[in-house]
Amino acid sequence: MTQHRPVVLSFSGHDPSGGAGIQADIETLISHQCHCCSVITALTEQDSSNVKKLIPQHAEDIIDQATTLLNDFPVKAIKIGLIGHYETALAIHSILLQHPHIPVILDPVLASGDGTSLANEKLIDCINEKLLPYTTVITPNSEEARILTQHSNINDCGKNLLDKGGDTVLITCTDEASTLVENKYFQKEGKTETFSWQRLAENYHGSGCTLASAIAALMAHGLDPFTAISEAQEYTWNSLHAAYHPGKGQHNPHRLFWMEGNI
Repeated sequence: MTQHRPVVLSFSGHDPSGGAGIQADIETLISHQCHCCSVITALTEQDSSNVKKLIPQHAEDIIDQATTLLNDFPVKAIKIGLIGHYETALAIHSILLQHPHIPVILDPVLASGDGTSLANEKLIDCINEKLLPYTTVITPNSEEARILTQHSNINDCGKNLLDKGGDTVLITCTDEASTLVENKYFQKEGKTETFSWQRLAENYHGSGCTLASAIAALMAHGLDPFTAISEAQEYTWNSLHAAYHPGKGQHNPHRLFWMEGNI
């Protein structure tokens, strides 16, 4: 019997180290029994510690690839990760305009794990003006939320991102000074929630990609944003808890942890 696998289209960068970017998206989507179609936004030179070079792909190629895929596959969700260049953001914007019925999950990757900037001011403006109005769920970490909004308070960041057009906001707060990790949820109708998670000891490569892709997968299966966000956090925490250390830098989430009974 053929199993139904919802299709998720991922716009993401290529991480040669295998920890983040499109590899993380594919692993997460397979783990959730989805089919991943992919458009590479940028090539990178990076390892498990930092990004050394960002090589954006041509905007017209991104549009052509995405259009070809969307004409063939019944895409149930679109996940956006590393963008890398404002022309790429404009290309993705043009695709979203043509497919307003598809839920969009945006992980605004503005810096690498070591803090290296991956977005200049022009790209940040483009994300705010061209992508946020078409976003169903945005999942910045606390620093990315501050960069996008120019606010310091997390609650103000969440409200401002909603004002910019996002329907639902989840700000992950691993980098905040707190005993527990307290992720903040904001929804356009006024609903707010704090999700508290046990803080883990290591630094992780691709945790944001994992979370956003899990949300996209669960929404592709038909879950509402709040339920998808709640379940995706649990999946991500478990993948971090079972993480492994393949290189000299950050740990990799074990996104197929459930196959090996590690949890």
